[in-house]
Amino acid sequence: MKAAVVSAFNAALEIQEYPMPEPGVGEVLVRLEACGLCHTDIHAARGDWPVKPQPPFVPGHEGVGIVEKLGEGVSNRVVGERVAIPWLGYACGECRYCIDGRETLCEQQHNSGYSVDGAFAEYAVANARFVVPVPDGVSAMDAAPLTCAGVTTYKALKVAHVVPTERVAVFGIGGLGHLAVQYARIMGGSVIAVDVKEAKLEAARELGAEHLVNAAEVDPVAAIQGLGGADVAVVLAASPKVFEQAFASLARGGRLICVALPADQEMNISIFETVLKGLSIIGSIVGTRQDLAEVFALHAAGHTRIVAEARKLEQVNDAIAEVLAGDVVARLVFEY
Repeated sequence: MKAAVVSAFNAALEIQEYPMPEPGVGEVLVRLEACGLCHTDIHAARGDWPVKPQPPFVPGHEGVGIVEKLGEGVSNRVVGERVAIPWLGYACGECRYCIDGRETLCEQQHNSGYSVDGAFAEYAVANARFVVPVPDGVSAMDAAPLTCAGVTTYKALKVAHVVPTERVAVFGIGGLGHLAVQYARIMGGSVIAVDVKEAKLEAARELGAEHLVNAAEVDPVAAIQGLGGADVAVVLAASPKVFEQAFASLARGGRLICVALPADQEMNISIFETVLKGLSIIGSIVGTRQDLAEVFALHAAGHTRIVAEARKLEQVNDAIAEVLAGDVVARLVFEY
């Protein structure tokens, strides 16, 4: 089968004829129809994070395709079913986090396209318990970005406990941000979109943002504080400086939701401001299978819109360059 492979960190991905996988016990073989390109895939290919994947490996954790074969013992999936392969490849199912509904915190988890081969390929094997069915009427092209960009921002806004009419600042309008704007609106928030690209801000306006802040032209902290401050600031841009700006933009009692994972991992914040203003700093890591099911249900009901452009897998390195240059309004999706 054809696959885009990371053979070494910081090298171009290679399009290879890769061994065809076989589903093992509890696994399914999925013929991929589409897979989105997430910034996490780029971090993986560069070995940016402290816990690194081991080359060679196949990235990709927004995979959507058709179940073609069942491994031994699989009874919850059927051949011909469309499913999504998310970042959470599988978890132990037995620890306190798995049991109480926080499976994304499981210390024994494996992640698609990171510790197990992912969906930048024509076929992939996946744990049958952790793939998520895609509802009828939701295309593979739409389902792919929802599988990570959607569920990640949806979960971030759930843990923010947005109250209707609260001001929600979304820092970084792209693959994740264009969906964060929509989920914040669904939850009743008044959205402030922050980015450095005018095209992305215009996309945010079309999707429901009430205020636009071009951080390349104005001080985003002053602009947001001029509106009364943000009750919630969701950071989707992989830059410590943006985290610091988001923190400084908060109103009293505000919540900073940390989502992006910059290679440079440190941000400076004021303990004094945190205490006196009653601020909260919350980390949010992707979402559970239930979260993704809810994301799919919202989309199937017509409550969200995907902004994406199709690419071929052979264009993977050019696509990565586009993302790094900030030239992509929202999501790039590889179609097979």
